[in-house]
Amino acid sequence: MKTNDVEILVIGAGIVGIATAYYLAIKHKRSRILIVDEGQPMALTSAQSGENYRNWWPHPTMADFTNHSTDLMEEIARRSDNRIHMTRRGYLLVTRDQRPEELLQQLHAGYGASAAKLIRLHEGASRGYVPPLSADWQTAPDGVDVLLGRDLIQSYYPKFDREVATALHIRRAGDISGQQLGQYMLETMRPSGAQFQQAKVVGIAKADRFNVDVLADGTWQTITADIIVNAAGPFAAQVAALHDERLPIVNNLQQKIAFADRNRAVDRKMPFAIDLDGQTLAWTEDEREALAAAPEFARLLEPMPGSIHCRPDGGDHGEWIKLGWAFNTETTTEPVREPELNPYFPEVVLRAASRLQPQLAQYLGALPRDRVHYGGYYPMTRENWPLIGAAGTPGVFLAAALSGYGTMGACAAGDLCARAVVGAEAPVFARSLSLARYQDQALMAELEATASRGLL
Repeated sequence: MKTNDVEILVIGAGIVGIATAYYLAIKHKRSRILIVDEGQPMALTSAQSGENYRNWWPHPTMADFTNHSTDLMEEIARRSDNRIHMTRRGYLLVTRDQRPEELLQQLHAGYGASAAKLIRLHEGASRGYVPPLSADWQTAPDGVDVLLGRDLIQSYYPKFDREVATALHIRRAGDISGQQLGQYMLETMRPSGAQFQQAKVVGIAKADRFNVDVLADGTWQTITADIIVNAAGPFAAQVAALHDERLPIVNNLQQKIAFADRNRAVDRKMPFAIDLDGQTLAWTEDEREALAAAPEFARLLEPMPGSIHCRPDGGDHGEWIKLGWAFNTETTTEPVREPELNPYFPEVVLRAASRLQPQLAQYLGALPRDRVHYGGYYPMTRENWPLIGAAGTPGVFLAAALSGYGTMGACAAGDLCARAVVGAEAPVFARSLSLARYQDQALMAELEATASRGLL
């Protein structure tokens, strides 16, 4: 195949672009596919992923979407002898609120008609709860276990803050290796003719076909294509602007850290734990003075939102843990490939995580030198739903705006986008994940009225 004349040009070699090319090549037998990206495959936002997945959202459409994606990931896990390292210990959402009615309402709303079957309540001396002793995704239960009561939660999770009064254990959830998923897809579709080229897209023009100008190794080239798939992650809106289309996407920079928990502050068999409660961080007087003097950091002195993440990384016998906290609310439409990270973030997220798991406090001021501080953009729509399917420009398709759920949603996004490209039948929920939803006034009014966007 000539790389300057293709049927389908996929712009973006993150996990979503790779997944779209994969389903076009493997499921729909398209061979003249070229993926282009300024960097190497899986090297930008996909390399910064928390690599977690879950099937619960506070809306059935997104629950259907992530269930579909999990089905597809499980197919690949089976086919590849679990090369993608899929585990399923779940998500554990915790709060000190004894009866978080709004949260429980969202839980029921997310599971829709299946809620009564999938939600299990445990209270007092309940013995019906099955803790996640095994990481095996094939034997884990579905649905969610709701643990009510401090003593019950302490009996299963003794390293947690004793004030935690409610825990929601989402069971069809866990983590995978996003890098292995991407590599598996690239290797599997290569014999079908799909190719990759490192190049920066700088212009898009449409005549009978698309003429896409790129810079590759300092050389100007033109690629001719019948169809374009915009899977450019944080740069999706910029790519759309090249063919005079505006997308309702902004970018939100979020950060994480990882380090070796050599003191075993975190239980290796703990699910991915999320402390939902907001807090005001405890700083010394000197620290408060330094933070107050820097306008960009002064907000760290104010009450902060919840949803601090913690999970073991590297299996039951590993040492590393990951901490994350998506508290940044500033957005940009002009992302850069190497964003500047907040130097205070490692200490900030560690302080916040220590509230749920007090033993983490031993690392305050003493984080290991080999820690990793990393971050990436959450490209997102206002309602935090993806844009998948036909763009406003004929011949252009979108697999974009997957916010902080790119890894978990990539398979479904790739499958749905590929179906749209070839005109294949798609699940009912697919229309609500496309630009067509903005013509559905009832749906948009419902989303505007929804307090939670599912951003954890």
